[in-house]
Amino acid sequence: MKSGKQSSQPEKGTSRILSLIVLFIAFCGFSFYLGGIFCSERDKIVAKDVTRTTTKAVASPKEPTVTPIQIKSVSFPECGSEFQDYTPCTDPKRWKKYGVHRLSFLERHCPPVYEKNECLIPPPDGYKPPIRWPKSREQCWYRNVPYDWINKQKSNQHWLKKEGDKFHFPGGGTMFPRGVSHYVDLMQDLIPEMKDGTVRTAIDTGCGVASWGGDLLDRGILSLSLAPRDNHEAQVQFALERGIPAILGIISTQRLPFPSNAFDMAHCSRCLIPWTEFGGIYLLEIHRIVRPGGFWVLSGPPVNYNRRWRGWNTTMEDQKSDYNKLQSLLTSMCFKKYAQKDDIAVWQKLSDKSCYDKIAKNMEAYPPKCDDSIEPDSAWYTPLRPCVVAPTPKVKKSGLGSIPKWPERLHVAPERIGDVHGGSANGLKHDDGKWKNRVKHYKKVLPALGTDKIRNVMDMNTVYGGFAAALIDDPIWVMNVVSSYSANSLPVVFDRGLIGTYHDWCEAFSTYPRTYDLLHLDSLFTLESHRCEMKYVLLEMDRILRPSGYVIIRESSYFMDAITTLAKGIRWSCRREETEYAVKSEKILVCQKKLWFSSNQTS
Repeated sequence: MKSGKQSSQPEKGTSRILSLIVLFIAFCGFSFYLGGIFCSERDKIVAKDVTRTTTKAVASPKEPTVTPIQIKSVSFPECGSEFQDYTPCTDPKRWKKYGVHRLSFLERHCPPVYEKNECLIPPPDGYKPPIRWPKSREQCWYRNVPYDWINKQKSNQHWLKKEGDKFHFPGGGTMFPRGVSHYVDLMQDLIPEMKDGTVRTAIDTGCGVASWGGDLLDRGILSLSLAPRDNHEAQVQFALERGIPAILGIISTQRLPFPSNAFDMAHCSRCLIPWTEFGGIYLLEIHRIVRPGGFWVLSGPPVNYNRRWRGWNTTMEDQKSDYNKLQSLLTSMCFKKYAQKDDIAVWQKLSDKSCYDKIAKNMEAYPPKCDDSIEPDSAWYTPLRPCVVAPTPKVKKSGLGSIPKWPERLHVAPERIGDVHGGSANGLKHDDGKWKNRVKHYKKVLPALGTDKIRNVMDMNTVYGGFAAALIDDPIWVMNVVSSYSANSLPVVFDRGLIGTYHDWCEAFSTYPRTYDLLHLDSLFTLESHRCEMKYVLLEMDRILRPSGYVIIRESSYFMDAITTLAKGIRWSCRREETEYAVKSEKILVCQKKLWFSSNQTS
């Protein structure tokens, strides 16, 4: 460099770099070329496969796309004879685990899954098929409900009387010594609405053996009898054995499993519910479930205290104080005194908005008006609320006197159908037409339906009560069950003049064993199998089904094989039938429960 000559090394390095770049570009271009050829050929192969699959599907559109579920054969053992009256969620053996405050131990307390029994409950020794309706209202087999205690304790009140191998029900009661018919005659004189179809649905709290509800059936009034599980009396079991609607339950710390503004009438005949205690919270629950314009009827203490107090083991002053407190509470809840004669007093729930507005404006009022955060229809394990549920304008239109009289109300779309997602008057009309066709078909595949062989019926997952509506002229009654997880359509069922309850089929139903003649379900497993295990649902169905009773299962073909396998393990005899339109995706399974006796008993 010092000599002034320039080096040639940089020129040679630059030339080498340029050569490498050109070579790299050429290599990349050739790679892209090969990749393009490969990808185009692969696309052609995939296209051929898709075309082949599509062509096959179009050629055989009737082939099932999903294989029906299959399970292994199973055989369920017999439960011990001590389980013959087992009620899983109201089991007396579990009462000690729960508190005695307000008798909350009598409420529903279901066993966890790991404690569920997987066995078949036997009938009592000597069990016979129940006496058929309407004779069953007057008598039942003693061995079917073998309770001597109630016979000894209540025979002087003429609740029932044991004669030979039968119980007879003379229609007596604590507050109607002259018979239940005479008692209801007096009530109708006080409430003329009971005669003309205005009053259709009723609830009887502390029902005894349900003689009041049984008498009302002849008068076009459908009453649901309510009583808790007990060790001795088995009131609900007697009611259902007689063919009278009933359900296990108690007003304690939780709401009853019914929507708000459901019943046209509530009744208590010396039912021993402490109405004035705990701030009148039990009366508030009656207020919630009785529709505007509906009635609450009370006979017994403290009504007619000035004549009756000597027989109540109390003083006239105490009874007078209790009556005044009762009247004050009812007035504060927007009930008004409607009528009274002798031992029967009647109050009517007001539908007038002004009464509820006064409660809302008075910050010191007790009970206060419920705020908007409290859902009035929420009634599945929902605590009682110490507040007044005020009727909304829509509910007011469903009040007694605003809705059509029975039987017209059965086929008129109620205002509250608009609260159900997709609900409309046209939808109700279509649903009724659909169920008429279905029931017509059911009677072909099960000729016993519509005869005196079937009395107590349950629709396990109804929407609007269409199944019950289609059977309205038959000698049956239907318990309409709406899932606590489905759309709330139970208010519509009650507005139509039918009865029902909320329930979750992952748990046991609130009834005794052997209380229903027919169980019907429509796509229950399709809707609930992701939550409720199929075998437990079917075992519960077997528990509440009478021996020789029937099951109609309308379900997706996907579940049919599995249901049939489990039914065989439960000792049901089943046959598969086509639906009324013979669609391949849906089938009907008609089953009958066999009459069997425990291997430790004699038949």
